[in-house]
Amino acid sequence: MEADIWPIVAAPFVGSFLSVLILRLPACAPVLVGRSRCPACGHALGPRDLVPLVSWLAQRGRCRHCGGALSRLYPAIELGALAVALWAATMVSGWLLWASCLLGWTLLALAVIDIRALLLPDALTLPLIPAGLAVAYAIDPAEMLDHAAGAAAGYGGFVLIELAYARLRGRAGLGRGDAKLLGAAGAWVSWSGLPFVVLLAALAALAANAVARVAGRPGAAATPVAVTPVAVTPVAFSPVAFGPWLALGTWLVWLYGAPAL
Repeated sequence: MEADIWPIVAAPFVGSFLSVLILRLPACAPVLVGRSRCPACGHALGPRDLVPLVSWLAQRGRCRHCGGALSRLYPAIELGALAVALWAATMVSGWLLWASCLLGWTLLALAVIDIRALLLPDALTLPLIPAGLAVAYAIDPAEMLDHAAGAAAGYGGFVLIELAYARLRGRAGLGRGDAKLLGAAGAWVSWSGLPFVVLLAALAALAANAVARVAGRPGAAATPVAVTPVAVTPVAFSPVAFGPWLALGTWLVWLYGAPAL
């Protein structure tokens, strides 16, 4: 359908706005006011500097006024938003394509924010819950209760896991933002899809961690050296963003559905 081209056309412009959200929300900076500026010289960027993808490429990633480097985040998010729209268009059409893009674009922003700041802002996670319920009602009103149960189960289940982990280990394991994101996932994919969201997220996180460990491992051909016993110091706890993997699991289950058991 010709109308399905519009989400794809809009995607880079949406991506440009998402980059603003990604940079400003963690800093609690105003999102809808204040012009974009060069981080090096502070010069306000004009319309010719803000054309998605084109401006960054034409200026070779540098400010037109001072020559300072502009973050690669901007074209990356614009391309990511375009990829989301193209991906969704392979599975759905019509108004459901717009709804899917809304979900995908929000998940993209949440994933990048969590990677950069270990934060899942309420301003993005919470609106996904009523949005998911509204889409579920529009598709089939009879399924509304299952999706509401999914939102409750997603949030409540992760909160219980968070509390149990904190009690057993004496430190926070999951953030409350993860619980809100899983609650949003339940609103979109229903309670029956939640186990697969968590499974896909866990598998993706484990795979990424394994790849990172292998990539950071010293070369096997290193010369052996004598080892002197030393006092063992506790390893510092390093928090890891789980939001990107929950976002990926939600996206996949939303587009392709949960496997029939």
